Amino acid sequence: MRVCFYNIKHIISANQSILAAIERIIMGTITAILQAAQQRARELNLPYEGALYPREAHEILQSAPGAKMVDVRSRAELDWVGKFQNATAIEWASYPGMIRNPHFIAQLEQQVDKESLVIFVCRSGGRSHHAAIAATRAGYRDCYNMLEGFEGDMDASKHRNTKGGWRAAGLPWEQS
Repeated sequence: MRVCFYNIKHIISANQSILAAIERIIMGTITAILQAAQQRARELNLPYEGALYPREAHEILQSAPGAKMVDVRSRAELDWVGKFQNATAIEWASYPGMIRNPHFIAQLEQQVDKESLVIFVCRSGGRSHHAAIAATRAGYRDCYNMLEGFEGDMDASKHRNTKGGWRAAGLPWEQS
């Protein structure tokens, strides 16, 4: 029995060492991604913490505990185009007419803690840029805009979902 307990203790100790090494790798990856996003923000003179590309945003959402994605597209876009899994949806502007949501910050404060790392996203990165600015001004410290958005920029044929964006990157999403 003594040998068996020794083996179990040895296996547990080895697994804890492996888990600690994996955690260091993940934290190093998160740190590297966030530093790159913060550098982009400085280079682009953005008034919020950072600018992430879709694959980077996905990695942060998968690996950083407490990170939140806030999808600021209209309800119509979510219903007709598709949506992110596990994102908080708060319209920046409403369809039809794309009228600015005067309650955006109040709704954000009800749904997302100010201490969270928050990634804002829209169709192509424009509305989410403005949402990240508004949230930063409202006291959110870790605001990131996801460059390229859900659908990316238009290609030469004036179509989206082929040039940049979450969907074109093959990242997970749902159709309504």
